[in-house]
Parts: sequence; C-alpha cells; structure tokens
Amino acid sequence: MDIKTASALRRLRLVSAPEAVSFLLLLICSVLKRTTEFNAVPAMGMIHGVLFVLYVLFWLDAWNRTKWDLKTGALYFVLSVLPAGGFFAERKLKREAEAAVIASRARREGVVGA
Repeated sequence: MDIKTASALRRLRLVSAPEAVSFLLLLICSVLKRTTEFNAVPAMGMIHGVLFVLYVLFWLDAWNRTKWDLKTGALYFVLSVLPAGGFFAERKLKREAEAAVIASRARREGVVGA
C-alpha cells in the first residue's frame, strides 16, 4: 500500500467516529427539541453536516485509491448513514490498515510472497 492510499484510509478512519458521534447527538437534540424547550438542532445539524460531507469526500478518495469493489465501497457508505455505523467503519478500517502494514513488512522482509 502506498503512502497516499494509507493517508486516504487514515483520513476516512479519523472522521468516521466524530461523524457517528455527531449523528447520535443530532438525534438526541431532535428528541429534546420535541420534548423540551432546548433547541440545539441548528448548531448540531451544521456540525453533523460538515462532518458528513467530509466523510463522503474522504470515502470517495479512499474508494478511488484502494480500488474497493462495489460491495466494500457501498458498505462504507451505508455505515455513514446509520446512527452508529461510523464506529463500525472506524474499527473495520483500523483492522484493514493493520493488516496492510503487516503484509507490507512481511513482503519487505521476504517472509512471504504476498
């Protein structure tokens, strides 16, 4: 894996958890708006919107660089629209990055022909 691909995956991973947190907070703010006088939906909506747009841009970049198949690319997008999906995306991307590092080190040391 080259450095640009690794960077794209890292950016996607780093934005996925905050995007999931902002989505959950937006849902909580929506409930509070309906049940109390507290209305943080406009502010939380803006924060979540920015994080979601960043997630989609980073997702497109990662998909372009990694050459994921349609199933994998769609999975990461679907995880972005589920309330806690960003946490699963972050975990899956972390495992994928660790596996790529291990495979790269093994190839460099000549341990395997991978």
